[in-house]
Amino acid sequence: MTAVDIPEFLRQVYVFSALGADERATIAERFRVVPVAAGEVIFREGDPGGELYIVERGRVATFINVPGGAQKEIAAFAPGDFFGEMSIFEKAPRSATCIATEESVLVSLSQEEFMSLVDPYPEIATRIMHRMLAITTQRLRTTGEFLSEIVRWGEGASKRAITDEVTGVYNRRFLEEAIVSHYDTSVGTGRPLSIIMMDLDNFRGINERFGIEAADRAFREVADAISRRLGDADILARYGGDEFTALLPGTPLEGAARIAERIRADVEALDVLTGLTDARTCLTLSQGVVAYPESARTLKSLREKADAALYRAKENGRNRVERG
Repeated sequence: MTAVDIPEFLRQVYVFSALGADERATIAERFRVVPVAAGEVIFREGDPGGELYIVERGRVATFINVPGGAQKEIAAFAPGDFFGEMSIFEKAPRSATCIATEESVLVSLSQEEFMSLVDPYPEIATRIMHRMLAITTQRLRTTGEFLSEIVRWGEGASKRAITDEVTGVYNRRFLEEAIVSHYDTSVGTGRPLSIIMMDLDNFRGINERFGIEAADRAFREVADAISRRLGDADILARYGGDEFTALLPGTPLEGAARIAERIRADVEALDVLTGLTDARTCLTLSQGVVAYPESARTLKSLREKADAALYRAKENGRNRVERG
């Protein structure tokens, strides 16, 4: 059996990183280590559920069946990533096939073991579920599945507490926790973490001219445009007013800058004020992009460099992307 220091490993996983050492030790005994060979099927689409997996080392990919009998890869999971979480929410049949694309080591938690935490350790179970649901909403944001699961688990109040009412993306409160957790994970695993700070240009004038309802509609369309360019594991938050921030775990600076440029072009192409003015009024977005470890190695420096890059984008004419 492959040796894994499970409490130490859980400390590096975002879902469990907020727990104390004693709490991680309490739940570690409920996990089992699962070595898998390259090419080994972990479960198939339609199989009964019942177990959550976290990649300790290696790589796992998710595939769905497409017409003609072929399989299409729809997601990949690296060390620290989890999959099969719907088995913790409910023992639903597997919605996809998961295969180890290289020799890997997983740690798994069954629904029964997770439920055994609920009565004696409700606070631990709630914190784990809260963070797990936060990631799952990114994966399922184009469907109603996540919302139905939140209703089932009574997490409606928690969801409202971490999301922006107008746009439906995360709020500043959630971002402040997420950025620390993802930074700590990147430091522990060596994986990059990019941050994109965004600010709508001259938006106050639009707000004053067309009113709150039009402004809120513009915010929603901007948030949707940004979200379409982000991956399942990325996080978008409305930082406040006309400011947004995106976290891109696993994405280096060059890749984040390309994504930011696509976002900039998409926002400029929006036509959200149709019918309110005779002339087309464009929305534009200035952005500052940084990445760990390329731009800085401390979270404080990353924040400062992202803010400085955003300021340069404003000073250099707006509607542009600057790197920090």
